[in-house]
Amino acid sequence: MSQSFLPEKFAHLYEIDPAYSKSVAYYSMEFAIDQSFKIYSGGLGFLAGSHMRSAAALRQNFCGIGIFWTCGYYNQTRGDGREMAVQFRRKHPAFLRDTGIQFTIRIYDQDVWVRALYLPGDVFGTVPMFFLTTDVDGNSDFGRNITQRLYDHDHNVRIAQYMVLGLGGARLLEELGVDPDVQHLNEAHGLSAVFRYYEKTRDKELVKKKFVFTTHTPEEAGNEKTDVHLLQRAGFFGGVSLDEIRNLIGFYDDTFNHSLAALRLSHRANGVSKLHGEVSRNMWHDYADICPIDHITNAQNKKYWADHIMENARVHGDLDGLRKRKRELKERLFRIVADQSGKLMNPDVLTIVWARRFAGYKRADLITRERQLFRELLNRSEMPVQIIWAGKPYPFDYSAIETFNHLINLTAPYPNATVLVGYELELSRDLKNGSDVWLNNPIVTREASGTSGMTAAMNGAVNLSTWDGWICEYGKDGENSFIVPPAAPDLTAEARDHEDMMQLFSIINDKICPTYYNHSKDWWKLALHSMNDVVPYFDADRMVREYYEKMYS
Repeated sequence: MSQSFLPEKFAHLYEIDPAYSKSVAYYSMEFAIDQSFKIYSGGLGFLAGSHMRSAAALRQNFCGIGIFWTCGYYNQTRGDGREMAVQFRRKHPAFLRDTGIQFTIRIYDQDVWVRALYLPGDVFGTVPMFFLTTDVDGNSDFGRNITQRLYDHDHNVRIAQYMVLGLGGARLLEELGVDPDVQHLNEAHGLSAVFRYYEKTRDKELVKKKFVFTTHTPEEAGNEKTDVHLLQRAGFFGGVSLDEIRNLIGFYDDTFNHSLAALRLSHRANGVSKLHGEVSRNMWHDYADICPIDHITNAQNKKYWADHIMENARVHGDLDGLRKRKRELKERLFRIVADQSGKLMNPDVLTIVWARRFAGYKRADLITRERQLFRELLNRSEMPVQIIWAGKPYPFDYSAIETFNHLINLTAPYPNATVLVGYELELSRDLKNGSDVWLNNPIVTREASGTSGMTAAMNGAVNLSTWDGWICEYGKDGENSFIVPPAAPDLTAEARDHEDMMQLFSIINDKICPTYYNHSKDWWKLALHSMNDVVPYFDADRMVREYYEKMYS
């Protein structure tokens, strides 16, 4: 058996499988590992957390590098009028250990102390993980605040955060005395690690051999750009001159494209679904000197997410067991609904859930835009429907917050519709366990992957989705899911949204409700097909194997 590449006091708690002996350090701004460790915002973190668990399960020579966000993303609560409220509260996780490693990095012409904390693999069943913090005595107020809030809204602070992850992560590896075979950037946030490595080697080809890059953004306009002079003043490039940076990456104007730089300084990149890989290759095909872009479809750790009783019923093809367990899980979810909203939902009523990060392209409110049809859906006495929304907007995305609050106000008169706050790992689990239908209606090609529907399917929920992201590799309309036919590409945005909305109503009214209420056995057969089809391909064990086979080899 192979040995851990980390020093003994931080080493893996298992013998490394020789198939995964190549050493890898994985940089990510967020990891969703456990409810008690609130350092994540949404899908990127859920994906990274599942990666850490499955990498450990397969005994890979792998470690994670992230940031301990003192106030996390934010606590999502309610104001006096039941509207969404944002709270920032300091966290004090007792399970993080001080490594004794502390060093400075130069940010905006000041030395900022960075301390490394350690999460042993046996705490949550992950690979060894390191979390950096600047909330350290001796730092200025600016320095201490860098790692306070995930994705700080101040652009200068955000650049500093990227530097703590990338440059700080690279410095951590130096302090540990290790040089992993591969350094994996999960999104371009950790890009400054590349420049640290280049500063040491001054060899572009060595840098490219060392780094791989996962992109999650399916639109060129969505990939972050910054004035290159601002990055230079911040110290983003370390001791490398701006002229050398321009020649290194092939940028000759003042706009620094973070994703394009990562594509030019890595030896391989990947999108996070088959469709996203195609979209990414098309998006970047006019740019010279970029690395090959493959795809590795995102997945989630089934061992963590799947309800064990539900899973046992799946394995035995026990439709009655699935039905009974789903009813129990709905009752559990509805206790949360009652506690938050005072509404008493019925476990025998078809329950639709929309729950994920609130962002414009995800169209949380799509089904409500035709008000009369929405009222008729909620007021029907035959084949009734219950609807629950949940999710966290970015705390300074006022448009998304407005949509969230609009849904709160809109659903207030209805006993069978509500919006929940506190969307974190445990509420996400309860919503997936307690839903009959998992609603997913992003604008097509805007969702790189979308993973919430995977874990919903693992727990007996049937996906109702537009044809985007991972669904394109999974969905079989009427067999394991219900698919909204893609709208004509020449429609205006308004006409496209209306077409998608009308398709949703048609599917719910004409297919989902009649099957659920009038053909119960067929419904549970469909739910069983959904559960069977989501594993093993959409289990993160497959995903982490593919990273070694496609990206690290």
